[in-house]
Amino acid sequence: MTKKNLDKNELFMRRKIFSIVAAVLYVVFLSSGSLAAEPPPISETVKRLQQIYEKTRDFRAYFIQETTVKSIGKTDVEEGVVYFKNPRQMFWDYQKPKAKKLIVNLQKAWLYLPHENAVYTQDPEKIFKSEALIKFLSGLGKLKEDFTIKYNTSGAIDENGNYLLLLYPREKGASYQYLQMTVAKNDFHILRVSFDDIMGNSTVLKFSGIKMNTGLSSRLFQFQPPSGVSVFKMP
Repeated sequence: MTKKNLDKNELFMRRKIFSIVAAVLYVVFLSSGSLAAEPPPISETVKRLQQIYEKTRDFRAYFIQETTVKSIGKTDVEEGVVYFKNPRQMFWDYQKPKAKKLIVNLQKAWLYLPHENAVYTQDPEKIFKSEALIKFLSGLGKLKEDFTIKYNTSGAIDENGNYLLLLYPREKGASYQYLQMTVAKNDFHILRVSFDDIMGNSTVLKFSGIKMNTGLSSRLFQFQPPSGVSVFKMP
């Protein structure tokens, strides 16, 4: 089997799908609960986030993902349904404008692109141990140990009263400077996450229809490449 000749930007974005997208996914676990009309001290919020995360067994939500590639000035908008299950299982089922699947479990990570008749695989350990965010997602990390967390310097709440946070990774060499996160004022669901990577590319994730701890089956996070597709291993 010969490896496809990929445009440099396309190859870069596929590699980053496994690391960048996974890196922000953990925050959608931080849901449920409530806060007062005015934000509490940030130390209390961080403690609450950690406690809620540790109680979250699984998660399902609709998402819209906006990805802007700075080098070509192009923004792609995709949408679908995302699923998580502890420990270390996730499934991004992209439905529009093109179908694709990103599935990660303890054994392997797959990116299936039906329109290319191709599957790209990667060792999941490279995802879950690559950055502090992913370590937290895998159940190994602690927010206050891995991040410096503050309310947004331009204001702690938005026009709807939702809470605005900035998360700065303590880890050297992280692929982003900080995360911006919007938390719903009533149920503490994560409504929006955004960040810029070290190449200047930006990612925005918006979540809705969130359902927690519904007992998702581990079978949802298994994948068998369809017959006839080309399979490539990512470094």
